[in-house]
Amino acid sequence: MFANIGWGEMLVLVVIGLVVLGPERLPGAIRWTSNTLRQARDYISGATSALRDDLGPEFEDLREPLNELNKLRGMTPRAAITKHLLDGDDSFLTGTFDAPADPVVPPAAAQRSPSAPAEPDPNRPTPFDTDAT
Repeated sequence: MFANIGWGEMLVLVVIGLVVLGPERLPGAIRWTSNTLRQARDYISGATSALRDDLGPEFEDLREPLNELNKLRGMTPRAAITKHLLDGDDSFLTGTFDAPADPVVPPAAAQRSPSAPAEPDPNRPTPFDTDAT
């Protein structure tokens, strides 16, 4: 329950407790807090086991959406987009498109005269002018 609280934070809480409650009442407050947390944990585990007993195999059907949410919580935005929108095909995001195996040379380019305007080469990337943008 307190997995993300380190020793430094615990020390700060104890010092604050000493200042607020005093050294006489601090041990009793710590004991009361630990007993209350233990009782809450027992009630929660008892409710979970009662639901599991009452529902039987349907209990796992209730837990399935929670498991899916836990899987999504660990995903990066890129992995979520790839999984849900692109059906696992990340070639759109990585830029590894399937290139044609044999580039086709148009017949007009082979018979072009030197004075004719040059046609763009489909196999070359489009020139990009950084000053224009």
